[in-house]
Amino acid sequence: MISSRGAFGAVPSLGLARERFVEEPFVSDETISLPRVLIVDDSRMVRASISRNIRERFDVREEADGEAGWEALLIDPSIQVVISDLGMPRLDGYGLLERIRSSKLSRIHELPVIIISGEEDDVARVKAREMGATDFITKGTGTVELLSRLEALTRLARATRELEASREALASHSPVDPESGLVTQAYLNWHGNQELALARRRNGDLAAMVIVIDHFDKMVADYGVHITELINRKLSKILSSKVRKEDTVAQMAQGQFAVLCPSTDLDGCSAFALRLQRAIDKLVMTYRDTRIRMSVTVGIAAGAGASEATTLSHLIGLSVQRAQTGVNAGGSKVIAESGEITPGELSRFVRLPVSIDHVLMQIRSGATGEVLLRLPDVAATLMPLLDLIESEFHCGLPLDAMRQLRRRPPGEEDPLEGTTTKL
Repeated sequence: MISSRGAFGAVPSLGLARERFVEEPFVSDETISLPRVLIVDDSRMVRASISRNIRERFDVREEADGEAGWEALLIDPSIQVVISDLGMPRLDGYGLLERIRSSKLSRIHELPVIIISGEEDDVARVKAREMGATDFITKGTGTVELLSRLEALTRLARATRELEASREALASHSPVDPESGLVTQAYLNWHGNQELALARRRNGDLAAMVIVIDHFDKMVADYGVHITELINRKLSKILSSKVRKEDTVAQMAQGQFAVLCPSTDLDGCSAFALRLQRAIDKLVMTYRDTRIRMSVTVGIAAGAGASEATTLSHLIGLSVQRAQTGVNAGGSKVIAESGEITPGELSRFVRLPVSIDHVLMQIRSGATGEVLLRLPDVAATLMPLLDLIESEFHCGLPLDAMRQLRRRPPGEEDPLEGTTTKL
């Protein structure tokens, strides 16, 4: 918690703060038009200090703990930015941040959250960042810098709300391509830019995959346009049924598809691509007396959302280039920045250290596929805690069985139910 002495400048006495509110019992028109900031801290002096420095440009609401802050967010839709301490009674800053990021209300879920933290407290910063904190301030943050950050974040909050309004307006018009049954490229671009902005704000991951049917031109020459259109439609259905609900799939051209995967890194995308590739290799399509096989190549581009240089077109463009590189090398490949991804290469990624906080964030965001990929490593990381729980409470936890968990090789579980299908 920040000491009140020297934090954000001199702190007015509590008596003066109360006297000021007595003198201004009404809300002026000017105040109504100002962006509203919610300050949540159990120190009245810290709240008063921040409020004094920003009240000329922002309308301020103050609450003394996370529970009161959460109640304020539920009833006050005008709040555009939250400034929160970490150590508070009833509900601390981590708990408040978790509620905000898991809220079903988009106006709350998308709010920028600034955490008050000590300059030396790197562990707390990492944890808060992984839970979705937008920015951090310390007691040494000057008024000019604080105002600059708040103004940038309120502009972002306003833009997010406008995009949400646009999303609701767009929902009344179908974003689905009637030919493929997938979303249109226009919707992919619109939605993808929003996901990229969200990933950048939360320092999260966003990955793009481009899936290409190998040697599609030759298939057209061998089987004709009609059959290849059916093959194209079959792959559209496979993709739309096997991606996560938060992923977005669009057809870019005949035999070429793009998939945007929020909250997904390289190993998550690679695992899906390898499973898809293996299953399609086994798939036999029949049209009358013709038996047809196909293979796919997948290009992957995964980047940290915090990078301002990253754009949606850049991610998809890299994926297209890498997919084409794989096709030119014979097809049936998964290509990322480092080159071809194989099951052995993927195993190297899943052996990286596990962050339990990051795993919990992935589960809350719906990215359970990535968690399942590393579940044995997660269990191994938690074993000391589970041993302690069992020794203290004797719950009958199957610790021996958990120690024997093995990592499922990528591609072991096929995403398709059968190996033969009619077109």
